[in-house]
Amino acid sequence: MPLSAFNEMTGAQESGLDPAAVREAYAALKTWLDTTPPEQFDTRRSQAELFFRRIGITFAVYGDNESTERLIPFDIIPRVLTKPEWGFLERGLKQRVTALNMFLADIYGPQECIKAGIIPGDLVYRNPHYRLEMRDFEVPHGKYVHIAGIDIVRTGEDQFFVLEDNARTPSGVSYMLENREVMLRLFPELFSKHRVSPVEAYPDALLATLRSLAPMRAARDPSVVLLTPGRFNSAFYEHSFLADKLGVDLVEASDLFTKDDVVYMRTTEGPRRVDVIYRRIDDDFLDPLVFRPDSVLGVPGLMSAYQSGNVTLANAVGTGIADDKAVYSYMPEIVRFFTGEEPILHNVPTWRCREKEALSHVLANLGDLVVKEVNGSGGYGMLVGPHATKREIEEFGRKLRHAPDGFIAQPTLALSTCPTFVASGVAPRHVDLRPFVLAGADDIRIVPGGLTRVALKEGSLVVNSSQGGGTKDTWVLDG
Repeated sequence: MPLSAFNEMTGAQESGLDPAAVREAYAALKTWLDTTPPEQFDTRRSQAELFFRRIGITFAVYGDNESTERLIPFDIIPRVLTKPEWGFLERGLKQRVTALNMFLADIYGPQECIKAGIIPGDLVYRNPHYRLEMRDFEVPHGKYVHIAGIDIVRTGEDQFFVLEDNARTPSGVSYMLENREVMLRLFPELFSKHRVSPVEAYPDALLATLRSLAPMRAARDPSVVLLTPGRFNSAFYEHSFLADKLGVDLVEASDLFTKDDVVYMRTTEGPRRVDVIYRRIDDDFLDPLVFRPDSVLGVPGLMSAYQSGNVTLANAVGTGIADDKAVYSYMPEIVRFFTGEEPILHNVPTWRCREKEALSHVLANLGDLVVKEVNGSGGYGMLVGPHATKREIEEFGRKLRHAPDGFIAQPTLALSTCPTFVASGVAPRHVDLRPFVLAGADDIRIVPGGLTRVALKEGSLVVNSSQGGGTKDTWVLDG
């Protein structure tokens, strides 16, 4: 039986579009949809695809033998949020990222949350992303997570939940910016009917955040670079895009070297000191002298320079533990412990399969639940019970019994839907939202909106681009 989803345009808790109903935020958009000839939608969609192809906005799919580069499908119908809705989300996001930073500072420092029984010690110590090298090291300005992508899902008029935290190297912001540029080019008449909050300030906000995080001994005008694994990385387009927007150098490991615990960049005018590295490389590959010795993507001596206080790494080493889905399940307690406040944004109810009673419940209800690997990402390694075959459920049950610590389970949420342009016309499709939160030394900045991801397949709840999902422009109405 299909889940009853909240329709963000009609306000109805149902799966279909009600032509007679429309929420106020969508009123002008609904009129536009009703009065625009279908062939115009086809033309504009083709123009949008051509634009993305020309600028080369693609992503790679590892292990895909058919194609190494793909366009992420773009839906030309924007998602609309009201100013009060965004205000609520913004307050919740700031609270959550504040708590994440306090949590990370604690588990690499005094570990009061473990001593108080807020989170089990073994969940921290045995986590593959917990870095002993970071113990008792004071990161610059006390901030670990500088750029966060917090995935939000909606299930009702006033019901928003955090689906997961992305605190390591969150991606997708280039699509948020490019989606807005395409919409401005193709639909100026639609913007004239709405007061849409801009997102174009994100690069300036990101650069201000990175500069604020420079080491205390850095120059007044700190040098910032973006470190990429190279053009074969799935997100290389975003790396080059952001470096260009920020006006900073895009570098690979071979462009950097260390001397006397200071990082330098090779230039035609000689070595230039680097103060802040926005790294898009996972911890394991950052420094072959400390982590994987076979890494050719990292800079020998980088960790020594980092721990000497001569360079800032954004995000900090060791933040990956905050992405763990078992750790996520403790976030309500973590927020209360460190902020003294009730969580503004709630978690999705979660069963930790490492616990005996939870495992029994999950095994008995696999057909109704979503089961995820605690270190999984991209929609891989998960079971969506209502959409799985009997054989798939049986096989997943065996995996759970064999290694329960590696999984969590959640109810199958009816993600909200938004009107989406598909082959048959306009139809509701399930969406989520990834706002990007910037935590600097001086402030937390969030541009209004984020990346809306949409499950283009009818009935699908999987929005990840690697699993056939697309993206939308996200409008926050200013007024």
